[in-house]
Amino acid sequence: MIGKTRVGAIGLGAMPMSVGGHMPDEEQSIRTIHAALDAGVTLIDTADAYAPSAEQVGHNERLVAKALALWGGDADSVLVATKGGHVHVTDAPWEVDGRAEYIKQACDASLKRLGVEAIGLYQHHRPDPKVPYEESIGALADLLAAGKIRMAGISNANPEQIRLARSILGDGLVSVQNEYSPRFRSSEPEIEVCQELGLAFLSWSPLGGMKLARELGSRHAAFAEVAAERGVSPYQVCLAWHLARSPIMIPIPGASRPETILDSVRAADLELSPEELARLG
Repeated sequence: MIGKTRVGAIGLGAMPMSVGGHMPDEEQSIRTIHAALDAGVTLIDTADAYAPSAEQVGHNERLVAKALALWGGDADSVLVATKGGHVHVTDAPWEVDGRAEYIKQACDASLKRLGVEAIGLYQHHRPDPKVPYEESIGALADLLAAGKIRMAGISNANPEQIRLARSILGDGLVSVQNEYSPRFRSSEPEIEVCQELGLAFLSWSPLGGMKLARELGSRHAAFAEVAAERGVSPYQVCLAWHLARSPIMIPIPGASRPETILDSVRAADLELSPEELARLG
């Protein structure tokens, strides 16, 4: 479990709702989040850097907070995970800032945008090569001690960094969020370390990324074949493949429409046979 979220479940990655210059339709985004929650999703993953532009940092966090405030269910049953350490700058790719003072400032800003006293799961977004990793993780330890975050996670970390974070945070470290999909399988060593240490593995871009997800079936024919045989979408097969990979896995597909996230959620009930998993590789 991560809070009230069961490992081996599916979360909602809220990033595609506001990133890369895209300004989402707010009403549609809120309907999408509500559809996920009504379907039983208990984890929403976001970040301060998920925003249409540098001037709108925190846009996705504010959107998630508004959706939860308008939802008729029990918002306390939902784990909102956010991240800090990526810097959304104007006219340049995302940069990183792993300084302890910046991470603490970013956390304070996220607390205000989410409208909570403590963030359920706060994750260091990406290692900063200019800053010793232990300094960045030390900031998470300080935030835990201050009661500003309830659990800590790390993202885009290698096995050595996972072990170092665990040595600093102890049981305060509950998760690792790295990219993993049929086209990107190089996070296998990190999954193994997470299994060893009992950490949840949150796979981002589990369908291959925003631009390539729609090509999943054509790029990976076995997924399309199994989907056709089962009468489901290739996306369901892909997410079921994730869940079968390890009991610690929580794929967090992005979604911008209610029907998209509902299709993803159905993957939790799709059990693939050993023969099907062998075909998928």
